[in-house]
Amino acid sequence: MTINFPNASRSYDATRHSVHFWGYDGAFEVSFFIDEDALHKLAPATGASEPALLKSFDDNLERIRKAAGTAYGRRRQGSYALTTADF
Repeated sequence: MTINFPNASRSYDATRHSVHFWGYDGAFEVSFFIDEDALHKLAPATGASEPALLKSFDDNLERIRKAAGTAYGRRRQGSYALTTADF
């Protein structure tokens, strides 16, 4: 099966300095995190505040989902951390 992203929910995780979002492979929920550095790489003018990081995530959603799908296709695991290397 492939990963799908029917849930538009995302949240900022201050502990991990990343935005957390979810994908689904059938009935299985898969956690993804994209770190602040990756969001800044996608949108260099992004500020450091939670609203700015969430906006960067929303503005780059298709690229992020594509990178998440690629990461998921390489190896199946419980969660994935997307970094600048994924972009």
